[in-house]
Amino acid sequence: MRPQVMELVEKYKNNLYAVAFNICKNPHDAEDVVQDTFVQYFSNRKQFETEEHVKAWLIRVAINKAKNINNSFWRKNKVTLDETMETLAFEGEESRELFETVMKLPEKYRIAIHLFYYEDYTVREISEILKISESNVKVRLSRGRNLLKETLKEEWENDE
Repeated sequence: MRPQVMELVEKYKNNLYAVAFNICKNPHDAEDVVQDTFVQYFSNRKQFETEEHVKAWLIRVAINKAKNINNSFWRKNKVTLDETMETLAFEGEESRELFETVMKLPEKYRIAIHLFYYEDYTVREISEILKISESNVKVRLSRGRNLLKETLKEEWENDE
């Protein structure tokens, strides 16, 4: 017995999601588990005795995949920004606030600002690292500085 994948998806996706979410406690990881489970079913040529056997196999695979995600290196070593901020040493409260504001910038500006000011790379070195032109690095730095200026200006005005 080998039911079609689409039949099984419609029938068991919610059950598998619930099982995976119970283990992962993360909706995105649970969705990945469900998808990976059906991909494994599709690529596996195993024959099943009954539909209950298929359901049990799907649930077992989903449980194993969810446990693998929980035991992965990335999951075990994931740290939130707040936890990271606690481990960093800053000269004063202002430099801490500045760093937090930099970390809230859009990624392309944040990376350029970080490499330039915190890692002391030159514009040329940053362009080589990011594989973009030097003029693009200068634009990102300029726009990043402007965003920082606006954000910090708002915070200072709110403090007064």
